[in-house]
Amino acid sequence: MPEYLHPGVYPEETSFRAKSIEGVATSTAGFVGQAAFGPIAGDPVLITSTDEYIRRFGGLQDLIIGGAPITNYLAHAVNLFFENGGRRVYVARVYTPPVGGTGTAVSGNMAAGASTVSYRARFPGLAGNVRVRTRGVRSGNLLRTTGAGPSVSGLRPGDVVEAHAGAARTRDIGVASATNPITGDALVAVDVYFAYFDNTGQLTLRNAAGAINLAGAGIATVQKVSLTVLVESVDGNRLDSYQGLSPHPLSDVFIGQVLRHEDPAAGIEPPVDRDARIHLSINTVPAEALPNDVNRINFAAGLASVLLTDPNHHIILAGGVDGQAVTANAIIGGGVDATATGLVAMEAAPVAIVAAPSIGALTGSQAQLARDGLIGHCERMHYRFAIISAESTRDEQTILEARGQHDSSYGALYFPWLIARNPSRTVGPGRDTIPLPPDGAVAGIYARSDIERGVHKAPANETVRGIVRFSRNVNERQQDTLNPDGVNCLRSFEGRGHRVWGARTMTSDPEWTYVNVRRLFNFLKASIDAGTQWVVFEPNNEDLWLKVRMTIESFLYDVWRTGALMGTQPQEAFFVRCDRTTMSQGDLDNGRLICLIGVAPTKPAEFVIFRIGQWTADASII
Repeated sequence: MPEYLHPGVYPEETSFRAKSIEGVATSTAGFVGQAAFGPIAGDPVLITSTDEYIRRFGGLQDLIIGGAPITNYLAHAVNLFFENGGRRVYVARVYTPPVGGTGTAVSGNMAAGASTVSYRARFPGLAGNVRVRTRGVRSGNLLRTTGAGPSVSGLRPGDVVEAHAGAARTRDIGVASATNPITGDALVAVDVYFAYFDNTGQLTLRNAAGAINLAGAGIATVQKVSLTVLVESVDGNRLDSYQGLSPHPLSDVFIGQVLRHEDPAAGIEPPVDRDARIHLSINTVPAEALPNDVNRINFAAGLASVLLTDPNHHIILAGGVDGQAVTANAIIGGGVDATATGLVAMEAAPVAIVAAPSIGALTGSQAQLARDGLIGHCERMHYRFAIISAESTRDEQTILEARGQHDSSYGALYFPWLIARNPSRTVGPGRDTIPLPPDGAVAGIYARSDIERGVHKAPANETVRGIVRFSRNVNERQQDTLNPDGVNCLRSFEGRGHRVWGARTMTSDPEWTYVNVRRLFNFLKASIDAGTQWVVFEPNNEDLWLKVRMTIESFLYDVWRTGALMGTQPQEAFFVRCDRTTMSQGDLDNGRLICLIGVAPTKPAEFVIFRIGQWTADASII
């Protein structure tokens, strides 16, 4: 209660309207599967385009598993998801390292003073086998002479400086070799200094021998030297450039900080470039000891020397592999927080649609186990729906047997596979088209239908984009066998293209036959859950019950107006009860508030029947 302790006017705010409930997003998808690169544990990564996926998780090219190429089902699913109207997808990469190794590409060790450094791929995978080239770039002459004597401007602590008596040197630093014909002067170690601010705030240039006296050392040229690191994929399709770096730990652009590797356990954040493919591994960075920072100076000079003047500075990272073949257990995953993998990791993402495209690489009991894990994930998370592909077989009986192994309203099965163009094919021999499970395309159609019409619209009679054809032409008689058992067929129609021609879940419960009904209830439950958290610990009385009813009724009224619920009047579409008829005194004594909500969902016109008969001029229907 507010306190009124002295006479006066007390303006106060109050509310005369019910609290609002905002509908949750239903079009965000989550995909689990093998990829060419990217993180293998922790929170899934949000992807908003195919290009972004390629930068974070590698291209669409085949994975090399056990020396043989395997279709990159996850990458193609993401591509088809966006082609079919999807906008947001969270990706959790599945990776099983090779026996006796990590599968992460590394370079050879290099000595930098008393420290050892090496380049390493941030994540395991064949895509980590890259070529790294470090170049040095000199500035112009920074030495200025005024009446007060020589001075240098434009430097910050940790900058690498060349100071010598001669004229300015060429901009590029490198060593020419047969494999790397770089021209330009090599870095001359004896001329290398590092910029510091001393205790008085004055800029000083210092190397291991001490500070330099610009006025008395015969210095004619002072040039800043920065490092440029070029990371090139072996196939030459990608080149990353990091410019303006310094080898000194004091610099805010220290190469070891810019090209760092995240370590959540140690509190090290990911690099600024979250798409970076490499990091610089340093076993020991000398502690700071200004102003006589000899250890750090020796470290920085050694690091600059090994990166810029070693004839082998054109470094190849090797040893990256795409891991072992995917398994059902790998897709299901395990671990917690930063170590979580597979579907377990996907629990942390705000998704409503879930698929595991890499199940396409499994058959038999492994495929069944993975599908069970996917369905179980959605049932456990309550507000998610699984998109499942039938196996690539052309046999209806096999498909029906696979369907018969599952009974859940939280998933839908689609058949047949897609024949899609191969975006990863380059000039030369290769596959123009590839067979793909429909997970990605169907997830995109779900998202497109939700955005354009709403979650209450069945995601069927929608075109499938980005494909050439289906792996099998399903006719009416064949669908007569598959549709009643909850197998959603993909069919081609003359003049109408390729379409999703089914909207049934994988359940035997007739109350939850249709995909849109289950997903509508997921939407309603998730929205009410998120929008009524304010109720917890409020006084459980008639005033609270009225507020709860008003809040939910207002939300359901808006849902009814979108056409998601049946009825010409709100009273026919839904009801909300929260009073003494829904709660006993025992419920109140035990802190329970019980609200009963009923809604009348719309169901799709799956069978459209027109009855036509002959009519004569003198006939009457009255």
